[in-house]
Amino acid sequence: MLFFQLQKDNTIPLYEQLYIGIKNAISKQQLAVGARLPSKRELADFFSISQTTVELAYAQLLAEGYIMSKPRVGYFVEDIDELPFVIPVNSEIHSIPKEKTTYAIDFSTAQIDENSFPFTIWRKYAKDVLDTPFKHLLQTGERQGELALRIEIANYLHQSRGIKCTPEQIVIGSGTEQLLPMILKLFDDNTRLALENPGYSPIHPDQLKQRAIPVPIDTDGLIIEELQKTSANLVYVTPSHQFPTGAVLSANRRTQLLKWAAQASNRYIIEDDYDSEFRYIGKPIPALQGLDQNERVIYLSTFTKSLMPSLRVAFFVLPPALLKRYQTDFIYYSATVPRFEQHILASFMKDGHFSKHLNRMRKIYRKKHDKIIEIFSNQFPEVHVSGDAAGTHLLISVPHHQNEQQLHVIALEEGIHIAPLSNYTLTENQSRERVFLLGFGNIPLTLLESYIQQLMACWGIQKRD
Repeated sequence: MLFFQLQKDNTIPLYEQLYIGIKNAISKQQLAVGARLPSKRELADFFSISQTTVELAYAQLLAEGYIMSKPRVGYFVEDIDELPFVIPVNSEIHSIPKEKTTYAIDFSTAQIDENSFPFTIWRKYAKDVLDTPFKHLLQTGERQGELALRIEIANYLHQSRGIKCTPEQIVIGSGTEQLLPMILKLFDDNTRLALENPGYSPIHPDQLKQRAIPVPIDTDGLIIEELQKTSANLVYVTPSHQFPTGAVLSANRRTQLLKWAAQASNRYIIEDDYDSEFRYIGKPIPALQGLDQNERVIYLSTFTKSLMPSLRVAFFVLPPALLKRYQTDFIYYSATVPRFEQHILASFMKDGHFSKHLNRMRKIYRKKHDKIIEIFSNQFPEVHVSGDAAGTHLLISVPHHQNEQQLHVIALEEGIHIAPLSNYTLTENQSRERVFLLGFGNIPLTLLESYIQQLMACWGIQKRD
């Protein structure tokens, strides 16, 4: 009646083996509905096991509805015709985690110079924060982020970016991908958001649906005349170093943009101060927020490039009117950055190490920046370099008979990662140019020449002797 055996040396308990065997016999209709099962004693004698083992198996079958019990009579197969029966193709589940792709040469724009990070100093502050006097950090912190860190951020913004704000206006979160949706929730569903095109948005345009309006840019940044033609009342811009083109919003357009925002009470500018720390041409340009006289700018920034991408600390500065709305609408929000990391960063900034680190990294990145310009100028003059005013990447325009995507694939086949500009267009790309983002953040200065030569060689571009 029961055509299976129990394996007493198996790691699966005997009661579970018995339960599985009877369940499978019922599911495969090897035991008819209403058929009486052996008593506990009979089944225990048959398999040479204890009655307790049988009792445990029957109890599980009863709980799952495969059998029914009639007092003083016995156990019977239950009618399970209404239960769907699917023959398993493979009962094992193979879950293979997707590994991060690695490249022989990686011109990614999202990486920093790992070898230049001040590990010793950072480790000291991390050890201090993990000591007993900081045990209060085990409890929930302030909703907008730790006051100690917000004070340091406010001081830094005032000194380096000319931003007027108090610590109370600052909200800390774990990245622009989290903070931008929070900002949008401060506005109603009819709000239309203008985005730079090409550009970067922490929220994909498909998620924004009708709310997203692409606005073209040129060498001076966002074209304000095109913005004025739209129905947008909110605009997301990267004026200090437009991503991905590297354009810097001109002084004239900054004024025009601020005037646009002042023309209606529901208009605001979201200023993502991307790569503002690393400028190589001319004097540092003040942030829009510092120029704004009408409190229409929401300032947004992060420590991703200035310290490390894995820190996941970003923040925004709200104008007073929006701050009141935020404190009402986000009463249940809690800062998503661990308190320990916030205090490590606050101490690091308070003692002047953040400013020292930035000054050092400016010199390191400037050397790499200048070296790349020199390499292309002397060895590959036909390749046009742009977007070189700031940041840790440049744009290279490549003269070639192959299109952009074909060149991208050719590079990947050689183990070289370099992103095409078309990856960041918000509308269908009509350009026939072959433009790529050449990031140099984590590439050693001594390897830049070799890496660029290998990239050009895989595309068949000859080095000038």
